[in-house]
Amino acid sequence: MDQYDSQQTNDYMQPEDDWDRDLLLDPAWEKQQRKTFTAWCNSHLRKAGTQIENIEEDFRDGLKLMLLLEVISGERLAKPERGKMRVHKISNVNKALDFIASKGVKLVSIGAEEIVDGNAKMTLGMIWTIILRFAIQDISVEETSAKEGLLLWCQRKTAPYKNVNIQNFHISWKDGLGFCALIHRHRPELIDYGKLRKDDPLTNLNTAFDVAEKYLDIPKMLDAEDIVGTSRPDEKAIMTYVSSFYHAFSGAQKAETAANRICKVLAVNQENEQLMEDYEKLASDLLEWIRRTIPWLENRAPENTMQAMQQKLEDFRDYRRLHKPPKVQEKCQLEINFNTLQTKLRLSNRPAFMPSEGKMVSDINNAWGGLEQAEKGYEEWLLNEIRRLERLDHLAEKFRQKASIHESWTDGKETMLQQKDFETATLYEIKALLKKHEAFESDLAAHQDRVEQIAAIAQELNELDYYDSPSVNARCQKICDQWDNLGALTQKRRESLERTEKLLETIDQLYLEYAKRAAPFNNWMEGAMEDLQDTFIVHTIEEIQGLTTAHEQFKATLPDADKERQAILGIHNEVSKIVQTYHVNMAGTNPYTTINPQEINGKWDHVRQLVPRRDQALMEEHARQQQNERLRKQFGAQANIIGPWIQTKMEEIGRISIEMHGTLEDQLNHLRQYEKSIVNYKPKIDQLEGDHQQIQEALIFDNKHTNYTMEHIRVGWEQLLTTIARTINEVENQILTRDAKGISQEQMNEFRASFNHFDRDHSGTLGPEEFKACLISLGYDIGNDAQGEAEFARIMSIVDSNRMEVVTFQAFIDFMSRETADTDTADQVMASFKILAGDKNYITVDELRRELPPDQAEYCIARMAPYTGPDSVPGALDYMSFSTALYGESDL
Repeated sequence: MDQYDSQQTNDYMQPEDDWDRDLLLDPAWEKQQRKTFTAWCNSHLRKAGTQIENIEEDFRDGLKLMLLLEVISGERLAKPERGKMRVHKISNVNKALDFIASKGVKLVSIGAEEIVDGNAKMTLGMIWTIILRFAIQDISVEETSAKEGLLLWCQRKTAPYKNVNIQNFHISWKDGLGFCALIHRHRPELIDYGKLRKDDPLTNLNTAFDVAEKYLDIPKMLDAEDIVGTSRPDEKAIMTYVSSFYHAFSGAQKAETAANRICKVLAVNQENEQLMEDYEKLASDLLEWIRRTIPWLENRAPENTMQAMQQKLEDFRDYRRLHKPPKVQEKCQLEINFNTLQTKLRLSNRPAFMPSEGKMVSDINNAWGGLEQAEKGYEEWLLNEIRRLERLDHLAEKFRQKASIHESWTDGKETMLQQKDFETATLYEIKALLKKHEAFESDLAAHQDRVEQIAAIAQELNELDYYDSPSVNARCQKICDQWDNLGALTQKRRESLERTEKLLETIDQLYLEYAKRAAPFNNWMEGAMEDLQDTFIVHTIEEIQGLTTAHEQFKATLPDADKERQAILGIHNEVSKIVQTYHVNMAGTNPYTTINPQEINGKWDHVRQLVPRRDQALMEEHARQQQNERLRKQFGAQANIIGPWIQTKMEEIGRISIEMHGTLEDQLNHLRQYEKSIVNYKPKIDQLEGDHQQIQEALIFDNKHTNYTMEHIRVGWEQLLTTIARTINEVENQILTRDAKGISQEQMNEFRASFNHFDRDHSGTLGPEEFKACLISLGYDIGNDAQGEAEFARIMSIVDSNRMEVVTFQAFIDFMSRETADTDTADQVMASFKILAGDKNYITVDELRRELPPDQAEYCIARMAPYTGPDSVPGALDYMSFSTALYGESDL
């Protein structure tokens, strides 16, 4: 409310200090006010589908009072309290009184407690204050006050009529001719004024009241008997009644303007609805693709072979290279379309576009995040599965080798342990058998470690879910059972030999020494052959160097081993010499061991042959690891360049978005050139993808030469493309706002300079205090008093409707454009509709077709078909229906 209107209201409200005294002096006035004020309130409350019966009772909880203020002001009040306690009622009434006060009306001695307690005098005083502010205050004729303006309007309209002399708002209306003259002046077909008589006031008043209620939608606010039966009718009741006639007749000349405004908003609505449909379709398609893709990425069904898992990895690479990039572009385009639509809606003062449930930009981002999380998990699973299968193949081969060696060693051992040769042997033979058995036990103990290794490998294969675990378990169980049986047979044979040990005294010490030294040497050679033939898996050059060093250390022990072999063969040669010299009947064999010199020499030759083969295998693996290291360095060198480049470009875009150089078109051209230079960098990303693919094909799982992974580079690249596209879209939206609101380049530069000055952290947004300082610097009078805080809260509700506690530059220029440009807003269109419909608060379909172009009229009628108005007027559109259809439920 401007200063002049505020002064009018204050001037007229000054006599209201005598309200209580006047009301007590004349009970008839109180009765007239009750009836008039109740009817006036119901004329507005019926638009919201309700009414009151007792004016001081029905407003006590504050709910209908708040609803009344929302209907007559067209504004939203604070959310009411729904509790039934006294504190809830006082809170609701205070919200209504605060809203009245915010309109510049000074409330005299009216408090929430009196309204809640049902104080009739205070309630009537409050309703009169509301009537003054919303029904009478805006009436002005030739710059007069509200009351004088209404009186002057009545005098001019009734001047041509005889017997009518309007000088006040009490006795001048007692004969009813004033009311009839107003109706006849505007709707002469409704009253035959020539037949009215001044000496018949009851007929005149009833005629005027009945016609006004039936044809003008003005409720009957007084009874004719109440006016005629008092010497001086209540001035406030008459003013309220007369103001209804003023509002019923004063809007006809504005109908054409209202129709034009409706046409404009309907055209804008049609365009915006098409944009909404496009967004919904694109969002649905993208979400459907994500919905189909995530289950594929979450499928963790393992394969039994390395080849099958390699095929899964290749399919995943095709998805990354071919299928995902177009969807990244669609997601970016979706955000750009959404921001453009929201900008157009803000320029039309329309509510923000709310996509269907589950199709918000945040929902799409969340779904996209789930997709990328599934991608990461799927890739990790693939690599882990490949490692697991590689490990399984290695373990399975190792199990087969060790099992074969052990089975070869145990072959015939059970038969040997079950022999009864000691029963017919000589004393010397028994001694030999006993010593031989001791050597066997030593050999058996030496093989215990191999059996445990076989069992451990089988257990690990089971834990890693090896597909052929049943056959492995069966073979392992057979080996373990045989080992247990060998132990039992060994113990039994020892007991048999020990029973006859006292009968055995002589033993050939040389054979015994041979057997003791040959057995461990033979076991060493078998272990050496096993180690030399053992397969190996390495992933780094350091690991292969470690194996090479261990192999060199082993080769260094060969001379000592050869000396031991020569010593063992020397013992055997000495035994042969003794046998030949003393003609000992030993049957030419060593009774204490089955290991003969030929076997030792054969195994020694085999060991010597395996050494160069091991050398060759280690050299080949060393070369392969060198190639892998080259791939790591090649990838690391490029990644260490591309990663910082992407970060630098992100920071440069951030600086560009807040700096001010040239016009918006210059900035837009600069950003598009910048975007082109970024897109031209794409071949280097593709080259890095090729290097990464070679690394994965070589099964390289780590890289110490860089901290950047391909996933980091991909995410950074996608963020860079999205950021530059979003920044370009923001500048395009600023151009839309500038052109739509007629903002000059100088104004835009001033807005940007002020915004950047207070954006201390260069974040591209302002906090509440920074924004307030910015407004003050631009000349806004926002003090630290209650009025200033209320004004700033109003501004923040516009620029920060989502209550994020930050203000973007786009929101800032939207607000400034609304402050600097006079535009046809949706609220003006709504107000125009009210003028077009008049106080009857509805418009018929025929009127709409008459006032609007055919295509706009049919579009409007189709939109409003579900919300057609009261049954009493078929084919009509009322206020609530039109508001719901045009703005949606959120603005009601």
